[in-house]
Amino acid sequence: MKETINFKLNGKSTRLTVDGERMLLWVLRTDLDLTGTKFGCGISACGACTVLVDNEAVRSCQFPMKYVNGKEVITIEGLAKNGDLHPLQKAFREHDALQCGFCTPGMILTAYSLLLKNPNPSRDEIIDGMNDNLCRCGAHNRIIQAIETTSKK
Repeated sequence: MKETINFKLNGKSTRLTVDGERMLLWVLRTDLDLTGTKFGCGISACGACTVLVDNEAVRSCQFPMKYVNGKEVITIEGLAKNGDLHPLQKAFREHDALQCGFCTPGMILTAYSLLLKNPNPSRDEIIDGMNDNLCRCGAHNRIIQAIETTSKK
């Protein structure tokens, strides 16, 4: 059933009439052409589709639009401000933590949410916080280093 969903997307007020059961991932990618959010597994197991909803990392492949109403959504496209990369994005680049890049948007947004909750996590806390995001390239050590670098700034 279609419903009108009002939310803030990457800092801009957004109003869409969509099926409330439709997954946020597909609205972002197909309706709004924000393709930084990736489709990986479709069952919330890999983290490629991670976005922020009210600064909480969520798997958009299993997040119905009806739960977005009245919330703020941030995608990887919305993390940079005025053309300047976010420090976390810069750290991923500096540490070469993005190899193929497919998992990178989800990794960065999961790390962003983690650092909001715990600005100075230990290495073990970072590893635990990132454990459910998969990287098939094997860049996990560089990803952890990038998050550590950002937490120290």
